[in-house]
Amino acid sequence: MSDRTVHLTASVLLSYPDERLVEALPLLNAAVAGLAPGEPARRLAAFLGHVAATPPHELAEHYVATFDLKRRCCPYLTYYTYGDTRRRGMALLRFTQAYRTAGFEVTGELPDHLGVVCELSGRGATEQAVRLLREHRPGLETLLGALREERSPYADVVAAVLATLPPPTERERQAALRLAEEGPPAEEVGLEPYGPVGGVR
Repeated sequence: MSDRTVHLTASVLLSYPDERLVEALPLLNAAVAGLAPGEPARRLAAFLGHVAATPPHELAEHYVATFDLKRRCCPYLTYYTYGDTRRRGMALLRFTQAYRTAGFEVTGELPDHLGVVCELSGRGATEQAVRLLREHRPGLETLLGALREERSPYADVVAAVLATLPPPTERERQAALRLAEEGPPAEEVGLEPYGPVGGVR
């Protein structure tokens, strides 16, 4: 239940910060306060403190500048492994099938958006969501590194999600290093990696 709470909280924090985030702050703070002491609780509390201390328009501007304008901070997990190549379409289909198997449909967003995967866990399909997160852990590690280099507070949210996963294997560590050095494949096929944040239903 603790991991599920972390993921559900992260799913809200990784969505565009509009008035709904402000309204949800009391509930989010209560959820994080109820977590066991540890890195996920500490990281999420730090981000919530940032939200509380930052004017809403600044939160929105930072979100757009970080996730919409910097490809290196892309929140779409398959982008890191496949870039905008034809193979990415098959990877996205695997995400869609995982959602359907769990009894959910993704609306208004690509299924590999980190916030949507976290929402899947928060809605009860934690096993399926964690499997997807682990399969794309090198991308998650790359995203975290990029956010840290940008000094973005969102690094705390991604770090909280990563802290719920088992320690990385040597293969995952090597894959993350390769991604950091080489980046994703560059074949362009017109698949737009960015879109409006939607959700799971």
